[in-house]
Amino acid sequence: MANQDQKETVPAPRPELFDFYGVSMTHYFTDNWDNVQNFQAKPDDILIATYPKAGTTWVSQMLDLLYFGKSSPKRGVSLPIYERVPFLEICIPIFPTGVELADKMTTSPRLIKTHLPVQLVPKSFWEQKCRIVYVARNAKDNAVSYFHFDHMNCAQPEPGDWPTYLQKFQEGKLVWGSWYDHVKGWWEKKQAYPKLLYLHYEDLAEDIDRELDRVCSFLSVCPTEEERRQVKEGVEFDAMKKNRMANYSTFDVMDFKISPFMRKGKVGDWKNHFTVYQNEQFDKEYKKKMMNTTLRFRAESFS
Repeated sequence: MANQDQKETVPAPRPELFDFYGVSMTHYFTDNWDNVQNFQAKPDDILIATYPKAGTTWVSQMLDLLYFGKSSPKRGVSLPIYERVPFLEICIPIFPTGVELADKMTTSPRLIKTHLPVQLVPKSFWEQKCRIVYVARNAKDNAVSYFHFDHMNCAQPEPGDWPTYLQKFQEGKLVWGSWYDHVKGWWEKKQAYPKLLYLHYEDLAEDIDRELDRVCSFLSVCPTEEERRQVKEGVEFDAMKKNRMANYSTFDVMDFKISPFMRKGKVGDWKNHFTVYQNEQFDKEYKKKMMNTTLRFRAESFS
């Protein structure tokens, strides 16, 4: 999409956060808003929805390999993930918009990603009864991963130091708003919308075979044993971290000298960042905000 000569045109300074229909956003995700809201979904479209840094690319790669790994083997080694699975609401001047990329897709089904909270998703996805795969990650690991991401992504607001960032996370003052509202909003939608599969990052990390079975069942796809093996190999963390078509190293707004896009992919890494006091305060706030939901998370690593 962008070549080496364009690196100097990467947008600067970093954008400011503002309130947008009750959700914290930046202009890179609202400048194309009319076209996003008027996007015409097709009945076989599959929407991959997450709060940022919750496993979006992981599941995007999984679905792309499931559908196109056999029929278009060159696709995964010649097209970066952000072209194979367009990011619907993105609008950065040096790149095509997410809507433009999605509209130009000729594959079926179209795989499209979004970080929008459920109430801001274009209505055509509901009208066309599209299948949706939502991925959620425990709040503590999600906050840590988002913190490192915001440091290396020049198209995100300045993150500040960790204590400041953690406070902003708790207050929902990050791009795409409150983690709490996001995961709970999509969870509630799942209860009334049967074509929504709600995955947990921790479950994927614990048993990829089991979760792949769930995904295949939901999508009504039946890969052969060889196809399953290729999918599993293709979504291994180390394989994706080295894969230039999956690791965003070709996306110029990200500075890999600061941090890789795929950093650790572990459950429980938050323990290397939270102080005892931060953890205690976080847990108090978490308990209040998650009181009236049946949604549950695991924040511990697996033995």
